Amino acid sequence: MAVPVWFLTLPGVMTLDITGPAETLQLAGDAFSLRYIGPQESVPTSTGMTIGQLAPLPENLPDGSLLVVPGVADSSVAFDTPQAIAAQHWLMRLQPAIYARQITLVCICSGAILAARSGLLRGIHCTTHHEVIHRLKSAEPTAIIKENRIFVEDRGICTSAGITAGIDLALHLIHRLCGPQTALAVAREMVIWFRRSGDDPQLSPWLRYRNHLNPAIHRTQDLLIARPERDWSLEEIAGRVHVSARHLTRLFRQHLGISVRDYHEQLRLALARQRLQQGEGTEKAALAAGFSSSRQLRRALQRWQE
Repeated sequence: MAVPVWFLTLPGVMTLDITGPAETLQLAGDAFSLRYIGPQESVPTSTGMTIGQLAPLPENLPDGSLLVVPGVADSSVAFDTPQAIAAQHWLMRLQPAIYARQITLVCICSGAILAARSGLLRGIHCTTHHEVIHRLKSAEPTAIIKENRIFVEDRGICTSAGITAGIDLALHLIHRLCGPQTALAVAREMVIWFRRSGDDPQLSPWLRYRNHLNPAIHRTQDLLIARPERDWSLEEIAGRVHVSARHLTRLFRQHLGISVRDYHEQLRLALARQRLQQGEGTEKAALAAGFSSSRQLRRALQRWQE
């Protein structure tokens, strides 16, 4: 079942704050269902474009919804309009569902200021565009504001920095709700790569080392990710991606700074950790990930912890 996504659309909304996350989520296929709502049916955007046929603000949102609050071109005045005040009161009514994590709040850029004015960021780790950090602090003094962050997620409330960071946050949500393969496919379709906030854990090997545009390396990574447990030889991999083994080794060193073997081993370790987290024994997890024994798995873990 598709996740319903609601874009709260106000006059003066930043066009890319809507279209960036919307296009990103739309590329995830049927995983998300996008809806556009607001206090009035038609609004001008930051670029002069008009967005029309907006649905009225619903009384409630279904559980599991994503509620996106985009930023505006001038947050010093746009959040004081009658439409913004109406949206603020509507957000306040949704507070219990948001705090209960029945609804995921997603603030893009200065949209965090409207959320703060609605009482939704009390004691929450959050961020916004660097030029309006002071307005966010003023709107909610108890908020724990993280400067120089791309996006922050705390207790089901997501906030992001300026404009294009909304795309990064949308990819993060696709990763969390649909899995790394779908997020990676969307990122590649958009010809962008993953960035993480300073508060996020290090990206797993499924998503790391993809910030390049080399097709031979991408083909290699797709091949290994599809079957990380397989005992791939360098020559077979190179043949599958139509380059020489020597050239493939050079490409990995040049673009990723690691060898093909090391990249493959990191994928296997990630798979083994997943199995261990699911409660499997060490020996079984090791074999499922392609290691010859639990002893070989432990040695690999030690290598990457050093």
